[in-house]
Amino acid sequence: MEAKLILQSRSPTATSLRRVEERRRRPVHAVLARPGKNFVTERLRLKKLKPVDTEAASAIASASATTSVHNDNWFDLLAINYLSESLQAATGLKSMSSGYESLVETTAMMSKRFNAKTQQKLVVKALDSAIPKLILDMIRTLLPQSQFTREYFAAFTTVFFAWLVGPSEVRESEFDGRREKNVVYVKKCRFLEQSNCVGMCINLCKMPSQAFIKDSLGMSVNMVPNFDDMSCEMIFGQDPPASNDDPALKQPCYKLCNICTSISNLVLQLGQLNAVPSTNELL
Repeated sequence: MEAKLILQSRSPTATSLRRVEERRRRPVHAVLARPGKNFVTERLRLKKLKPVDTEAASAIASASATTSVHNDNWFDLLAINYLSESLQAATGLKSMSSGYESLVETTAMMSKRFNAKTQQKLVVKALDSAIPKLILDMIRTLLPQSQFTREYFAAFTTVFFAWLVGPSEVRESEFDGRREKNVVYVKKCRFLEQSNCVGMCINLCKMPSQAFIKDSLGMSVNMVPNFDDMSCEMIFGQDPPASNDDPALKQPCYKLCNICTSISNLVLQLGQLNAVPSTNELL
């Protein structure tokens, strides 16, 4: 009887059953599957679209990596929003953003809708409406052209306009044969950095600011932007050069100004996708 049981346990049928049972108990560590298709890439290939230009995306990434960070306090935000609202009131434009983004968005719309001369006039109009005429007349009367006034304007700008142009410092220059602290050196202009546009710098900052400070405050000022490092000098008491001789007005714009065009082309191409295709369409 015992011999019979031993023979049965060694039979092929019993051995096969044990092997099947052992396989069932083994854990599954991984399953290899066929890689899925990239719907967007495949659809672009099937529609034979031109490759999307990635220059804009690279430029945006590069700009984002080097953009300065500004921690605006309540006074900064109050001044920024007030200036933005003054520009919107003067132009009839409307920005749904807030803070410095609203200011840049409003000026960007101005640069696209109006020509250069109109942009400059609208900024001067906004500044005139933002500051009461009584205060402007008082400043002009109490602070006539002098070394004290030039140095006062420079010091005042560094303290109260960091929210607009970024950190700055007072520097010396030679004026009528003597040294004066009448220069404001902006390390990296916030407006130029955020707008990334030479035209906006010229027509929405430099030219109208020079005209406003001269006509409303009686102070000559020459704003000298450096488009290589985005710094700027404001030289109080110095008349700006004529338009034909001003190097800033001969500066070509940044390549980043083409971002909008590149993004528009990208949107047009992706717009041809309509919707994410089904698997059957790609097979």
